[in-house]
Amino acid sequence: MKENYDLKLDHKLLTQWYKKNCRDLPWRKSKDPYRIWLSEVMLQQTTVVAVIPYFEKFLTKFPTVHDLANANEQDVLEAWAGLGYYSRARNLHKAAKALAEGFPQSATELLQLPGFGPYTSRAVASIAFGEKVGVLDGNVIRVLSRKYGLSLEWWNSKERDQLQKISDSLALFGQADMSNQGLMELGATICTPQKVACILCPWSVSCVARETGTVGELPLKKPRRESEVWVWKPMVTIKDNKVALLKNDYAPFLKGQMIFPGEISREKSKPKAYDTKHNITHHDIFIQITRKKALAQKNLQWVPLKDLKKINPSSLLQKVIHKVEVE
Repeated sequence: MKENYDLKLDHKLLTQWYKKNCRDLPWRKSKDPYRIWLSEVMLQQTTVVAVIPYFEKFLTKFPTVHDLANANEQDVLEAWAGLGYYSRARNLHKAAKALAEGFPQSATELLQLPGFGPYTSRAVASIAFGEKVGVLDGNVIRVLSRKYGLSLEWWNSKERDQLQKISDSLALFGQADMSNQGLMELGATICTPQKVACILCPWSVSCVARETGTVGELPLKKPRRESEVWVWKPMVTIKDNKVALLKNDYAPFLKGQMIFPGEISREKSKPKAYDTKHNITHHDIFIQITRKKALAQKNLQWVPLKDLKKINPSSLLQKVIHKVEVE
């Protein structure tokens, strides 16, 4: 980034724009760190429109961090169902137990808690408590890369740090909460991945990507992780309307969660025959179901079929059970 960029002016223009144009979202109605934290966790990998009903439903069930801390994990997972990435819900629950004793106000302290990464800890600390630290998520990476014309491999820590320093610098001029939310709002509504509305952007006059015609080229695209083909052979045993599960210590997905016992192998190509298919992140899972009348395996837990979604809300298990029940 060139030294002659006026970060102070950039901060002023950004925060002025945000105050006039920010969307009316439920987690922006207060500085409650619990609500802000919950929204940030839910918004990972999910759109604002999709999150709002989940956010409101979750708060109805767990209105305070104390309610969440005292809740049963299965109730938390059930309230989270539909948002995916259930490890986030588990970490949310674990962190709530620590936060019930008091909410740390710095990003450094929050970073020590389960599920609090660099982004979430900085977002909560700056928005809820006004700490002068900048945030860096997908929206912010895109906005800063375009604004300052930076062709950085942002997925590498050294180059990502350059963007983090810019975000931190913008937050230092005061109103870090407005600066950070302004960057995120700009990326979500104006400087989007496919369509840009430069005429509405507070930084349009000084945007390097706009001046050089490189908006469509920035930020650089992260190389896609190659999908892995896995053949999963779950053993499904149903007795007295109960199904046998065990804690997953053998499959690379849904680690530590209750799943069907079975076998799994990574293959070079997809099998010719399979019962159904499922995708979790970069795992392409081809499922070959084995129906068993009895299991001699240890550490099994017999779960009522009606409670399966509570024990593990992943649609993968529902898909397998549905396949078994319709045949």
